[in-house]
Amino acid sequence: MARFPTWVGIALAGALSLSLAGCSSTGGKRAEDARKAATAQGGAAVNTPRWTFAMITHSGDGDTFWDIVQNGARQAARKDNINFLYSHDDEAQQQAQLVDAAVDKKVDGIIVSLAKPDALKAAVLRAEKAGIPVITVNSGSAESKAFGALTHIGQDETVAGEAVGEELSKRGRKKALCVLHEQGNVGHEQRCAGVAKTFTGTVENLYVNGTNMPDVQSAIEAKLQADRSVDAVVTLGAPYADTAVKAKKDAGSKAEIDTFDLNASVAAGLKNGTLGFAVDQQPYLQGYEAVDLLWLYKYNADALGGGKPVLTGPQIVTKDQAAALEEYTKRGTR
Repeated sequence: MARFPTWVGIALAGALSLSLAGCSSTGGKRAEDARKAATAQGGAAVNTPRWTFAMITHSGDGDTFWDIVQNGARQAARKDNINFLYSHDDEAQQQAQLVDAAVDKKVDGIIVSLAKPDALKAAVLRAEKAGIPVITVNSGSAESKAFGALTHIGQDETVAGEAVGEELSKRGRKKALCVLHEQGNVGHEQRCAGVAKTFTGTVENLYVNGTNMPDVQSAIEAKLQADRSVDAVVTLGAPYADTAVKAKKDAGSKAEIDTFDLNASVAAGLKNGTLGFAVDQQPYLQGYEAVDLLWLYKYNADALGGGKPVLTGPQIVTKDQAAALEEYTKRGTR
């Protein structure tokens, strides 16, 4: 019986020792090391409340661009202890209903793309009225502030288009076909308008049904067969670059295929020369920063941009950079 108090004393002493160690510099270092380890393993790096953020985009099914955006958002959500909800619809009215649903759920923050801003305005303003902070991402930089969003994260579509026009001119191209795969998308219109503004040659817009790749291919092929003066085709999304390459081959055209956005397939095309250049707007960064900036606002009332968009692009990527970026595209972060 005499042993029992002895073991109790040892246990209490040990507990006290651990408690004191937690207050020491060694204990603090251990806590910091544990925090870093949790971050490295994809765990939360903060102890803030588990807020819920909803991202609602205009993505269609199977769009690899938005997979990369999601990868960035989910990584930041893990780090920031955020419950992350993602939904999408390429029909603007349906997307607005998804925003309304997020408001009804009383989420703590909303991230939304504004490809067709007029259709989203009422829903975004409803979120603001409910006291839910909103960050716009990817499209709608011109409308973001007017809709009451904290900031916009993405590239300036007009500036990106202008960069393409300048690159085409530098390459000595004379006539470019700008392929718009989503009618009514203001960002797409701005891109092609930007190309036309700085390109020393001529630009013709070609509207296609982006939800039907065979139709996209046949439309580009028909145009290239009908007009042999087209020496450059610019697609507005990475998945359409491969389709344009196939259309070029079937049409017997010598036009250079260039594209907006980057993925593993585009990186490989740049590397092997089937694509001329790509415009990277860094979608991983758009998703990551959108979640991180919402967290900073909730935690510390921080806001970036000073009322101006936080730009993630454009960056012109050519064969010279393709090999270095290929590793990142394969893991879904570029």
